[in-house]
Amino acid sequence: MSVALPIVLVGLPGAGKSTVGRVLAHRLSTAHIDTDDLIVQREGRSIAEIFTDGEAAFRALEVHAVADALREEAVVSLGGGAAASEAVRELLLGHTVVYIDAPHDELVRRTASKTHRPLLADGPSEALFRLRRQREHHYRAVATFVVPTGPGPATDVVATIIENLEQL
Repeated sequence: MSVALPIVLVGLPGAGKSTVGRVLAHRLSTAHIDTDDLIVQREGRSIAEIFTDGEAAFRALEVHAVADALREEAVVSLGGGAAASEAVRELLLGHTVVYIDAPHDELVRRTASKTHRPLLADGPSEALFRLRRQREHHYRAVATFVVPTGPGPATDVVATIIENLEQL
């Protein structure tokens, strides 16, 4: 199967963008770029440490990371808040974007024990409700298609993504 790259994954924290991205990239025999990892690598600090400079400072770094990642023939996993940025949404125009949509309970389960997510530090359930209200319309606006996910394996999500890509 031949697909146009990059393929971009968006969704809330815990949706599985990074995990699915790695599996999808392997399946397509291409590279995987996680923009959060790219930012950490460039800055030499964790996301939580970067957030001490303020969310706006992090988002500015994110726009540059997304722009660079989109120049590559790769599967690109964006941070959960990237699509909320108008600059990122403009960068995504013309690209294949997959919104990975996980139910609330699954997002909470996946993120409850994670300490590296600054926006979820004060309680993931309430934060994820708030983030969904703020961001879901942005995910849907940039999405070429939406893929639901749940407690099943990432390979199931990848299979659904590939089915959708074959129909493009």
